[in-house]
Parts: sequence; C-alpha cells; structure tokens
Amino acid sequence: MILRQPAEGEDYRVGSPTDLGNLTLFGKGTSLRWQLALMTAVMVAIAVGAMTTVTYWTLSESLTASVDQNLDDKASSLITRTFDPLYQNNLGNEVVRFRTYNPDIRISVSPPAWQLFVGDTIPVGGDFSRSGDGEETSVRTVGNERILTKRNAAGATVVLAQDMEPTQDLIGALGAVLLVIAGLGILLAIAVGMVVATAGLRPLTRLQRAVNYVTRTDDLKPIEVAGNDELAQLTESFNEMLGALQESRVRQARLVADAGHELKTPLTSMRTNIELLMMLYRTGQQDQISEQDRQDLERDVLAQMEEMSTLIGDLVDLAREESPDNEFEAVLLDDVLENSLERVRRRRMDVDFQFHADPWIIEGDSHALSRATLNLMDNAGKWSPKGGTVRISLKAGRRKAVLLVDDSGPGIPEEEREKVFERFYRAAESRAMPGSGLGLSISKQVFDRHGATIDVEESDDGGARFRVVFPGKPRS
Repeated sequence: MILRQPAEGEDYRVGSPTDLGNLTLFGKGTSLRWQLALMTAVMVAIAVGAMTTVTYWTLSESLTASVDQNLDDKASSLITRTFDPLYQNNLGNEVVRFRTYNPDIRISVSPPAWQLFVGDTIPVGGDFSRSGDGEETSVRTVGNERILTKRNAAGATVVLAQDMEPTQDLIGALGAVLLVIAGLGILLAIAVGMVVATAGLRPLTRLQRAVNYVTRTDDLKPIEVAGNDELAQLTESFNEMLGALQESRVRQARLVADAGHELKTPLTSMRTNIELLMMLYRTGQQDQISEQDRQDLERDVLAQMEEMSTLIGDLVDLAREESPDNEFEAVLLDDVLENSLERVRRRRMDVDFQFHADPWIIEGDSHALSRATLNLMDNAGKWSPKGGTVRISLKAGRRKAVLLVDDSGPGIPEEEREKVFERFYRAAESRAMPGSGLGLSISKQVFDRHGATIDVEESDDGGARFRVVFPGKPRS
C-alpha cells in the first residue's frame, strides 16, 4: 500500500546527473583548447592590467613626490639665506644665478620684513601646512607647473614653480612601455595557455579516440589510465561505465540464452502434441485414439501453454528488475504481505497459511515488493504438502523488520541453499513441478534493490525458511 500519491499537477521531476547544462564559456563553436587558452589570457589580462595600473600610479606619484622634495630642499635653503643682509643686498643677482643653475624653475623671493617679491610673478597660493620649526608650506599644481610656497614666522617667503612637462613626458613614456609589456604578456599567456591546454587535454583526446573506437567497433575494452589527476579519474569512471555495459551485455546474452533454453522444452513438447492432433484429424484417424488419450493431449497442450505464459511473465519481471524506472515511495509492507497472501491462498486452498505482521514502512516500489513476496509465499505453498502449514511473520524492530516464510516441505539441502537464487536453477526434485526457476531470483533482485537481505535456513517443521531483513521504520 502506498501512503501518498502525487497531487494533481505536482511535479516530481529531478534533474538528471547527466544534465550538465551549457558549459561553454566563449560560444558553442569554440573548442575546449581555445576556451582554456582564452580564459587564461583573460585572467592574465586582469592581473597584468591591475599590476600595470598600480605600477603606473606608483611611478607617477613617486616622480611627483621627487619634484616636491627637490623644490622643498631648494626653498628651505633659499629661505635660510634671506636672513643674510649681504644676500638681501644682492638679491637680484642671486635670483639670476638661481635661474642659471635651474632653468626649468621659476623663482620669487621676499626676505623678512619686505613687502615686495623679487623674481618671477608667481601666485603665493594658500592652504599652508605648518611644520615643527614654525615654517608653513603650500604645494599645488597650476597648469603644467608644480608650485611650492614656503614662509617662516619672520615673514620671509620663497615661491618656486617647476615646469612639469618633462616629468609628464617621462610618466607617459613609462605608461606606454607598461602597455606594451602588458600586451606582450597577454599574447604570451595565450601561447602558453595553448601549449598547456594541448598537453593537459592529451588524456582527454585519448579518451575521445577511445570513445570513437568503442562506437565504431563495439569493443568495450578498458582504456589505459595514466596519472592520478582529474582526467585520470574521468578515464577510470569511463572504464567503470564500460565495465557496467559489458556486464549488462553478458547478463543480457545469458538471459536470452537461458530463456531460449527454457522455452525450447515446452515449445518442443507442445509442437509434438499439436502435430499429433493435426495428423490424426488430417488423416481422419481421430477416432482411433480413446477419449481419455485425447483429453490427456489437450491437457498437456494447455499445461505447456500455461508454463510458457508463466515463463514469459517471469522473464518480463526479470527484465524490469534489470532496469527499474519506478521511483521509491513510502510503502506499508504489512499491507503488501497481506495482499500477496490473499492471492496465494486462492491458489493453494489445501494448505494452512498462518500470518502475522507488525506494521512497517519501507521506501520502495510497491509493485516489485508485491511480486517478490508473492514469489516467496508461492514457493512455500508449492513445496508444502496437502494439509501442510506455511507460517508467515513480519516482526518489527527499531530500525529493521524481519520477514520469516516457513514451509512444511522437504527443505533445501545446505549445499544448494545459495543456488536457489540463481536464474533458472531447479533442484532435481523440483523438475517435475510447475515453475520457471526464476521466482526466487526475481525476489532476491527486488530485495537487493531495496537494501534488504535474504537467506535460507531450516524451518521448525524441517522445511525451508526464507529470512528477509528489511530496512525502514515502524508504522505508528
């Protein structure tokens, strides 16, 4: 019994693990090698751009600070000399001499207590900063000139203005060099990225060739694994997939071969009986056989048709378990057992079925669990004699529930207990009994898929006991 059905319109679809989406970075037509190279170039371009910007700013600030320091040193020297009367008396010549040695700097000087400036006409400016010795300094940029004004408490003032065009030209040249270096670095990054991508993707190329080879030849031979990186792990995963495909192919071939072998016997027998009946009716000799013999032939044909129908149904169930597509849901295991028991009782009314089940919930496929438990009960009923007893119990624990199915038949020899779960296996005593030899194999596959374990023991009556341990939880 299923606890819950999806509400109308409710969507249970889950993204497939193979649905990787659009992983391309530079368009669907771009190869992975180029994507890696371009991605490397982009990352290098960002890094080089950041480094170039920081370097350019640092050099620009450093050169400007060097100019400021040079002007400050000269201004400090000049403002000290303004206290010298001899310097004051010869101030005009001193200004000319300064210009001679510093042609790129304009100068304006006002000694202490002077109201006039000697030299070039340069605005004094404002926004002064005071130093510890009482001097005030102002630095600013006006046009292409860097202007420094320094004055002291005595009233002496020196104004210097240096042409910044040579410095700006140098900064511009350094910027151009940095841009060239950045461009070359990006081109080199693309080239190195191509080389690294080619070398790094070589295992992937080998894997691609192997996939193409498998597609062309249908040969599932594993690929040689080299290294221990992500591509090696991908190759190992691909080899595991090839192994699973090979195993599936072997199982499929074995299933077809076993099914063909099992179908051959009832088909041959049924064909013989039908051909005999056809020959008798075709030659008008149907009256030469007794009514009892005719009825026996008809019963044989019907029994063989029933055997084939059962075998085909079991094969369908087995194939369904090979590739299950049903999603697990909460299932009431005790209700599943009760429904299976009702069906078995209708088939074996001459056997006493004793049943008790504790409430238990398991995440699973209700149809598959019903089929698996029905096979167990059907097998117990088939082996129990008329008037025999089959005991079925489900005992719930805290985290596991134990299902016991005991029959009162002859039991299973210990050396054959593992073989009963093999496909088409039938013990010598069971060959005369109906069945395909697939029921217990199907049950084991279902239980394995649900995380349950099954084993065979001896029952208290000397028959067979099938013990199944289910995961899940008690039903409150």
